[in-house]
Amino acid sequence: MRMWWFITTLVITAAFICNSPAYAYDNNPLQDICVAVSDSEASVFVNGNICKDPKLATSNDFYFPSLNISKVVYPNYGIGATFVGVQDMPGLNTLGMSICRIEFEPQGHAPLHTHPRATELVTVLEGTLYVAFLVPDTANFFYSRLFSKILYPGDVFVFPRGLIHFQYNVGDTKAVVFGNFNSQNSGIVTVPSSSFASQQLIVDDILALGFQLNKTEIAELRKKFS
Repeated sequence: MRMWWFITTLVITAAFICNSPAYAYDNNPLQDICVAVSDSEASVFVNGNICKDPKLATSNDFYFPSLNISKVVYPNYGIGATFVGVQDMPGLNTLGMSICRIEFEPQGHAPLHTHPRATELVTVLEGTLYVAFLVPDTANFFYSRLFSKILYPGDVFVFPRGLIHFQYNVGDTKAVVFGNFNSQNSGIVTVPSSSFASQQLIVDDILALGFQLNKTEIAELRKKFS
């Protein structure tokens, strides 16, 4: 009888350990790739940054000025942006958050893109913005459902992590938004430029089949995104 109870207890304990999520899980990735190396001198910290001695930290590590100024301009898309991450505010390291401010000229847009490591929450400060994201159809992955909304000053909208989305200024005046991310390194993958302007080009046959275009049209798109 004692042996039977011992075996039963062992089986139950083993089943609990194997199925309990508290014992084994993968952390969310903090960068696009992380190649394993055996050389300790070439190792990278889990958060991708070396942490400063806390005694040497200052208030400026947790401060960023002039978020109201567009530091990067993308004329082809009619937008200007300022992104605040760990490189700009070192105190964000390991806190799992970052922020950006984007100005949209009339008809300016953030093209179809995803953030592989973050959910994005946008708040409109000025203007009128058309925003949307796509959710794959679980029954047929060739289709998707569009969630869209026209936003006005004070409106808030959220883009779930990893889903393709866009923003488009449908007004006649400038639109300004704040974007908040629940990652210090949200990542960004733009669908058009990633498809047609990768450093090692995707072969024309693949693009032609995927986008249902001919090779002449593919060549024209390469010129536009090069």
